[in-house]
Amino acid sequence: MKRIYRLIFSVLMFFPFVLKAQTITILQQDKPTSIRGLSVVNDKTAWISGSKGHIAVTNDGGKTWDWQQVKGYEKADFRDIEAFNDKEAVIMSSGTPALVLKTIDGGKSWQEKLRKTDSIYFFDAMDFADAKHGYILGDPIKNKFLLMETKDAGETWAEMQNAPYAIPGEAAFAASGTCLRVNKDLGVVIASGGTVARFLQLCNCDNPQWQTKPFPIAQGAGSKGSFSISDDLMVAVGGNYSKDKIADSVICRYDKKTAKYEVLPAGATGFQSCVERVWDRVYLSTGTSGSSISTELGKSWRKIDATSFNVCRKAKHGKLVLLAGDRGKIAIFKI
Repeated sequence: MKRIYRLIFSVLMFFPFVLKAQTITILQQDKPTSIRGLSVVNDKTAWISGSKGHIAVTNDGGKTWDWQQVKGYEKADFRDIEAFNDKEAVIMSSGTPALVLKTIDGGKSWQEKLRKTDSIYFFDAMDFADAKHGYILGDPIKNKFLLMETKDAGETWAEMQNAPYAIPGEAAFAASGTCLRVNKDLGVVIASGGTVARFLQLCNCDNPQWQTKPFPIAQGAGSKGSFSISDDLMVAVGGNYSKDKIADSVICRYDKKTAKYEVLPAGATGFQSCVERVWDRVYLSTGTSGSSISTELGKSWRKIDATSFNVCRKAKHGKLVLLAGDRGKIAIFKI
């Protein structure tokens, strides 16, 4: 028993030192693209998508990347990507036309699966509950958020009729692909911004109805709001991207006792465009103001890097955590 106590004590003493060792290391940069789409499949394979039609894939954990500018789509701004393995991926473009492309041969060829030429269509994010069932979130049309749904791995898409109503001036941000979260347990979740910042959830239940909660995050203007929510819905981040150094009202956390999201004190950084749960109790957030980490289920945050990024994502099957941003910047996060 004494040996067990000594082991536990040693682990607890070592734990703070482990937490101080978090590092973000640049892997690549200086490419003519701003990256917002990032999908990490496992510890070897990850895909990125960005502006000016650029796509890249790694199969060695980020050490090397195979870049391409998708032929015929050199002006497309691919704001989100969903990869299933080293061969299959779906990319989504924001702007006009709004596009969805798919590859099944590792990016050697791409097939157009959806095209919307009407400028009222603006895609913000894409997420999949499994390899077949996915959604695309778009800005509101006629006072309702746009939700496109696929049930065949992105081959075909249809507009979802039961989309939630939007408050005038409310929208979503095509910043990191994480203002939309989808999974079998939690259903469909949207983090919004603009005139208001809200949590909207369609549960995966017998009688699905949209439920909403306010986010106590900076709001009231087109540049403000919630930009991202973690996959467990515990933490949301955002702020004001036009004044990204302001640290007030950029992070909020769900309080199970009050069943409300509570704003945290002035954060370690300013505006944050993405938050990701990277370990059991550990969250990583990033934005143009830098990156922060929380090791206490989002209760407190510490700045670990000042470099500007747009997105951070953890492997679906593994521990690899990558970040990406402007000028083709790709980095790895390690504990």
